[in-house]
Amino acid sequence: MYLIIVGAGDIGTPLIKLATESGNQVVVIERDEERAERASSQYDCLVLNDDATTKETLQDAGADRADALISTTDQDATNIMVCLLAQELSIPNIVSVVHNPEHMSVFEQIGVNTMQNPQSLIAEYLYRAVSRPSIIDFMHIGENAEVFEITVGADAAIAGKTLREADGEDLLGDQILIVAIERSGTETPITPRGTTRIEAGDLLTVYSGIGVTPEVTDVFGHAEDHD
Repeated sequence: MYLIIVGAGDIGTPLIKLATESGNQVVVIERDEERAERASSQYDCLVLNDDATTKETLQDAGADRADALISTTDQDATNIMVCLLAQELSIPNIVSVVHNPEHMSVFEQIGVNTMQNPQSLIAEYLYRAVSRPSIIDFMHIGENAEVFEITVGADAAIAGKTLREADGEDLLGDQILIVAIERSGTETPITPRGTTRIEAGDLLTVYSGIGVTPEVTDVFGHAEDHD
């Protein structure tokens, strides 16, 4: 892809690294001279030390052939202006970081894909790491539902049972669905069926309509979440 990344700060820098290492053609716009020089010296990309809130700068960055623009500055007002100009220049895919949740609706109204404040996401992950230590990764769906990853403990109630047997014992209930199984010795994830047997040590991807509660993780052998 041809990507324009606005901002080479704490959020933009790892994005530039990922995008360039993945073989994309990347143009970075960074107003701060020191950050621009650092990005230029560290990554295989074109860096413009300029103001991305002007149409001319976006045109110089190749907006006419860009597949996407990602705005990562620490100012929502700047990100909004950049996104509006990107729309005017017909860049097909526009994404922005949003720092203040109150501004989320503004980005939605102008039709921009958004990512909420990364600092808030980090804080939530850190809190989850201590409040639900059994959870490896998670994602919210709506207000209550979550998709999460969890390892099956040796003493788990579900260990050694097929999904059909687990259903017969009402271990999972109506709100929990095992979506995928990663197992040592298998190259690809296992798509669960009724006859699929859950083994201790399996890494499960689970959907829970009631979120991740200690009662949910109990089924997979993780009583530590009650602490």
